[in-house]
Amino acid sequence: MLIDFKNLNMNQLPAGTEFEKKVGAFLEEWFSDEKTVQVQTSGSTGTPKIFEIEKDKMIASAEMTCNFLGLKEGDTALLCLPVEYISGKMMTVRSIIRNLKLIITNPSVKPLENINEEIDFCAMTPLQIENSLDHLHWIKNIIIGGAAVSESLKHKIFDSLGSKGTQKIFETYGMSETLSHIALKQIYPVSESFFTAFENVDISTDEKGCLKIFAPHLNTEVLQTNDLVEIKNNNQFRFLGRIDNVINSGGAKIFPEQLEALVKKEIPNEAVFIGREDESLGQKLILVIEGQKSKEIIDEISKIPFEKSYHRPKEIIFTEKIPRTPNGKVNRIELKNIL
Repeated sequence: MLIDFKNLNMNQLPAGTEFEKKVGAFLEEWFSDEKTVQVQTSGSTGTPKIFEIEKDKMIASAEMTCNFLGLKEGDTALLCLPVEYISGKMMTVRSIIRNLKLIITNPSVKPLENINEEIDFCAMTPLQIENSLDHLHWIKNIIIGGAAVSESLKHKIFDSLGSKGTQKIFETYGMSETLSHIALKQIYPVSESFFTAFENVDISTDEKGCLKIFAPHLNTEVLQTNDLVEIKNNNQFRFLGRIDNVINSGGAKIFPEQLEALVKKEIPNEAVFIGREDESLGQKLILVIEGQKSKEIIDEISKIPFEKSYHRPKEIIFTEKIPRTPNGKVNRIELKNIL
């Protein structure tokens, strides 16, 4: 299904798949007289909830991304993310305000499987990228959100596109409350370490070192996050980990996201560090790996030069499937419950 927003006729939208019907329902909501739309959170860090977002703030967010990427009327975009969430809604809004041609395909882990034409812009999750490496050359500009991009995935992208590709790929930082992302970090063809916040977005930290965001055109209040960061040059920051994911083992604070990035440089599998209750340590550091138990993987992990001795997992567990939320994020809460 393709919608040309320069020549949109709401009465001629085809009623196809269930996903296309959801897109149509959102368009009806968007072009209604209501000043807000409903957005559902993913539930990756707590109970999913639905809240109202003002349309003019979504337009302001869409303009930032379109301007940054240089998108213009008539360019093509691909929607392959659930439209219930802010990620899918914002892809649609960007297409509306810039008069793009929006190709709609059912969200799946292989969204580019049937793509054989050049597309100017697409937003995807790391899992979708992982399963689309042979087709990335069709997309000029890609933003990756929903979860952190692992080091191993970055290497796979370079291996797939080569070091001199013309595509540009960015990792995003944002959440439902910031109306998608407020900062981007290029990972291809240049690999950056720090996110750069958009213009008119002020960043700072609280006493715990967690990021605070003030973007008045998106949210009138200062947004307090649970993300521990290192700030550089006032508008750049490096993500260290979520404070509610911090593992306290024997009095030492461990940031699982940093350890996961280190492990994923060495193994191709999904890997998640969690803390399991322990009488002597408080929390015991556990590494959960997706896939069949493998002596080779265990050997590779044993060679990793962890910075601290307590960064080395006390136990390694293999599981057939690590639970994820509908938009592809690792669901740490459910994983803990399963274990």
